[in-house]
Amino acid sequence: MPNSRTVSLVTLGCARNEVDSEELAARLAAGGWSLRGEGEDADVVLVNTCGFIQAAKQESIDELLAAADSGAKVAAVGCLAERYGTDLAEELPEAQVLSFDDYSDISSRLDDVLAGRKRPAHVARDRRTLLPVSPVSRQEARAAKAAQPTVDLTDLPPGVAPASGPPVLRKRLAGGVAAPLKIASGCDRRCSFCAIPSFRGSFVSRRPPALLAEAEWLASQGVRELVLVSENSTSYGKDLGDLRLLETVLPELAKVGGIARVRVSYLQPAEVRPGLIDVMTSTPGVVPYFDLSFQHASGPVLRRMRRFGDRPRFLELVERVRSLSPDAGVRSNFIVGFPGETADDLRELELFLSEARLDAIGIFGYSDEDGTEAARFDDADKLEEDEVARRVSEFAALAEEVMAQRAADRVGETVEVLVEEVSGDGRYEGRAAHQAPDVDGSVTLLASRPLHPGDLVTAQVVESDGADLVARA
Repeated sequence: MPNSRTVSLVTLGCARNEVDSEELAARLAAGGWSLRGEGEDADVVLVNTCGFIQAAKQESIDELLAAADSGAKVAAVGCLAERYGTDLAEELPEAQVLSFDDYSDISSRLDDVLAGRKRPAHVARDRRTLLPVSPVSRQEARAAKAAQPTVDLTDLPPGVAPASGPPVLRKRLAGGVAAPLKIASGCDRRCSFCAIPSFRGSFVSRRPPALLAEAEWLASQGVRELVLVSENSTSYGKDLGDLRLLETVLPELAKVGGIARVRVSYLQPAEVRPGLIDVMTSTPGVVPYFDLSFQHASGPVLRRMRRFGDRPRFLELVERVRSLSPDAGVRSNFIVGFPGETADDLRELELFLSEARLDAIGIFGYSDEDGTEAARFDDADKLEEDEVARRVSEFAALAEEVMAQRAADRVGETVEVLVEEVSGDGRYEGRAAHQAPDVDGSVTLLASRPLHPGDLVTAQVVESDGADLVARA
């Protein structure tokens, strides 16, 4: 095919989608497609959608419609496309709906889109049924079913590399000094409010040599911070027969030349082991940053969510982390308005947020998700949308207050700031160890000497502004 075919990639949702888009970009580049930036004219617009909650679904649909209005051919991939398949195709005839199974042959799929050859959309199914129930049986089964690559790995375009060994490819799209590194895919948990396992499938770890190879390639591209992502990072290694494998891999990743920081995201509190806490708080290069998926603090609500824990247990976990690393960063997300949530449940959550002093807090309102257990709960237990919105507003305000106070408590601390942008006049933008890219606060760094993106600078916090800090080198 001629090299004049152009494609623009639009990525919505989480960091896991960002990694998927970079694999798609690599495969397209290797297939002869010229990549255009978001908003630039292109023959085909490929939208990597999010299907997590209703707001994310609507954003994905709006993006697909906007792409179609531009006059380009449109294709949808990602979670929304995988989750709804033929249903989405019927609702949006403007877009070709593709499955995760199309990723290995994405160049040919977009050739069809460009030529106007409409392919039947896939029928959505529960992807957990595609692999054995036993985690230790999945690696061999996945390898047997894996599609062969349809690109020539011996003659790749500049900037494209076999990031984790054939057949996985990756091409950086966003640049910057931090990059996500996917350590696993899928989830085995059965939270009553969450549909992700049904369309992302069962939990499967990537092998350590693949992670190290990709980390080395990312370092060669100027990356200084690796952000390890998955649906559940604390499960890493269980399908490889080693539940402590993350504790082994983290120090190895931190030793990769050029990498200044390794950060872990998406930790399940019920699966956080003392050995993992020890490694995350004592290993040079691994930041003491705990992204803990609490979701609530009331025991009864958590039981209805099919989760474990309560306020005392969660406080004990936070205190254990801080006993080993007093300056450790701790963040979490919470759902309010869950069916049956009472005033006592809300009081438990309020007490936890006040006592735990988290660095970053996300508050979300409950909504029914297709195919989940909670969506089938008795309607009498479900709250009106206005009441859910009121609770979101109330707890979002509390969260802002807690985060601002936690940031104020850091005034006087010595922090290591990773410089990301040069603002001019001796001012730089970056992040301290307790701040993850995009989701947490940032640091305005004051320095009398020239600095560059990627520099790791020791500084003292002199001021706070909400969750953000001002520090002097």
